[in-house]
Amino acid sequence: MGEINWTPLMVEERIVEAADVLRRLPEGRVRGYFGVWPEIVHDFADKVGQETQPMRRPPPSAGAISRMDESLPWMAWLEPTAAKIIWLRALGKPWKTICWTVGLQRSTAHVHWLYGLCVITLHLNRQHVPKRRGRQYVIDMVNRSCGAAGCDPKY
Repeated sequence: MGEINWTPLMVEERIVEAADVLRRLPEGRVRGYFGVWPEIVHDFADKVGQETQPMRRPPPSAGAISRMDESLPWMAWLEPTAAKIIWLRALGKPWKTICWTVGLQRSTAHVHWLYGLCVITLHLNRQHVPKRRGRQYVIDMVNRSCGAAGCDPKY
């Protein structure tokens, strides 16, 4: 089986999936506390007039949890600002909220986001990340190397 040639779009999809998996994991519970009371069985008359409970999505699969565990350490390769922008974007936050949170203009935050995805892509493809070059140079370099393989992530 050959190695995957990662693109920024694939990296973004994997990080979005990791954020979704984290949201769907069950909450942690304190061990040692339990109730011995029997479960109360409600009949139809008890439920009349009650508000319906929102439906929860099913828990993530084992494969999704494994991919999440694989992709979360990728954030350590990034500058703190880029990592925060990428994570907020994976959570589905709008750009306006992200800009308020990190204190950057929309265009600058977008460059940090693209640069972060490109740095992760270069690390996954085992390529050198140029340290003495600008962010735009790295973004252009990754876009040239991807060709038409779907390099441009969604805005």
